[in-house]
Amino acid sequence: MTTTTANHTTRIVLAERPHGAPTDQTFRTESAELPALADGQLLVRNRYISLDPYMRGRMSAAKSYATPTPVGDVLPAETVAEIVESRDPDFKPGQLVATYGGWQSAAVVPGKYSRPVSDNGQPESTALGVLGMPGFTAYSGMAEIGRIKAGETLVVAAAAGPVGSAVGQLARAAGARAVGIAGGPEKCAYLVEELGFDAAVDHRSESFSEGLKAACPDGIDVYWENVGGRVLQAVLPLLNLYGRMPVCGMVAQYNATGAPEGPDRLPGFMRTVLNQSLTVRGFIQTEFRAKHWDNFQRDMAELVADGRMKYREDIVDGLENAPSAFAGLLEGRNFGKLLIRV
Repeated sequence: MTTTTANHTTRIVLAERPHGAPTDQTFRTESAELPALADGQLLVRNRYISLDPYMRGRMSAAKSYATPTPVGDVLPAETVAEIVESRDPDFKPGQLVATYGGWQSAAVVPGKYSRPVSDNGQPESTALGVLGMPGFTAYSGMAEIGRIKAGETLVVAAAAGPVGSAVGQLARAAGARAVGIAGGPEKCAYLVEELGFDAAVDHRSESFSEGLKAACPDGIDVYWENVGGRVLQAVLPLLNLYGRMPVCGMVAQYNATGAPEGPDRLPGFMRTVLNQSLTVRGFIQTEFRAKHWDNFQRDMAELVADGRMKYREDIVDGLENAPSAFAGLLEGRNFGKLLIRV
């Protein structure tokens, strides 16, 4: 065990619960002294912080799959960090780990919730993206729910993001047709020209519904839901018999403060579920960890190494820029896996 004088952290805490989109008043930056290490703990210095849409739910007091972040607490996030001091025999100072360091410069974390960052020839930041939680979300959700087969058609929303881009490439690797939905011509071109999607449709286009139908002449067998809203409404009429819908996120609704405007579409949705014998399954990636994590680490690392799985990162420098970067994430302004470089 080594000692350090780095016992302070600069951190961003939840100052108040947002009503609608987060604002400057949602966050507060402060300096704090870190506690002394107990057995089994690590003192780490964060190098990259992952920003993900699910964090908006943690800012709310509403019931969810995760405990809301208390007002005044550091905002939670997975990080890539360097160990400064260790009281866990499985970890040593200088080692890089993926851990839950939060929106701050340094942290004290449990060793049992940390994992070594593999020396696999890829940038360390990929432990928070294609080789981390987003990649595993795509891998496990496809294995358990999507179950894509050669010759089928998959449509994925938010396809230029870290989860959606991996989902589409996994479908292509399985011999299926992959259609991505993204915002803007630049992202759509990226999906087809760089990631090898068969087609991409711009959800901002006035002819979005018609474009999606043209891109799916044989209907949709798997729809990977990341968005909700009008995107889902365009997909529903195209779903084939026995279609599968992994529900991974609903980012279009995360800042909502009430019921959506317009008619109640739930009866029509449920009628489609019945008529088409659909499987609609929400999931959180942690429920599949015990079954799929080891295979994911092996398979995804191979796909990335040989170029069959490509990825893009959107790196923002400076902890102080995390709040504005996160607000942009909820509006779709990022292009690729969003990270803060501390």
